[in-house]
Amino acid sequence: MAENSLQSCKITLRPIQLSDIDDFMLWAKDDRVSHYCMWETYTSRDQALDFLTNIAIPHPWFRVICIDNRAIGSITVTPNSGNDRCRAELGYVLAYEHWGKGIVTKAVKMVASSIFNEWKHLERLEAFVDVDNKGSQRVLEKAGFVREGVFRKHVIMKGKSRDRVVFSLVSSDQSF
Repeated sequence: MAENSLQSCKITLRPIQLSDIDDFMLWAKDDRVSHYCMWETYTSRDQALDFLTNIAIPHPWFRVICIDNRAIGSITVTPNSGNDRCRAELGYVLAYEHWGKGIVTKAVKMVASSIFNEWKHLERLEAFVDVDNKGSQRVLEKAGFVREGVFRKHVIMKGKSRDRVVFSLVSSDQSF
């Protein structure tokens, strides 16, 4: 999809629904998509149904990224609590066939332009990206996030200790 055809199709965000399960499975069962994710590749529809019912639908801010109302990925904002309630973590995933087309960058910009108004207490939106996931790092940079540094040996992912790059956008930033 060329940049001008991206502009001609409407990217929307909406809450996920059980009826999205077939579209969800398109990216959740793809090893290329789950490679840098904390979750393992899905292997069954029942596993996906359990996730949608018990985690995604009740999540405080879980949206599907849609083109023509068809779910092609998801984007989440997960709030912290207590003394950390001023910040939340951004996460996203997109079906492989849509990579490299600017879709996630646009979705991240959409979230950044609205989440600070939706959650008045929020001052910082942060994202953690595997050091080898250059595409995701570019998404955040293009969306106006600031690269703050590398957290060494920050998380165990799929049995291995991984370094992650932290990016942030704060409510006082003018770039969004």
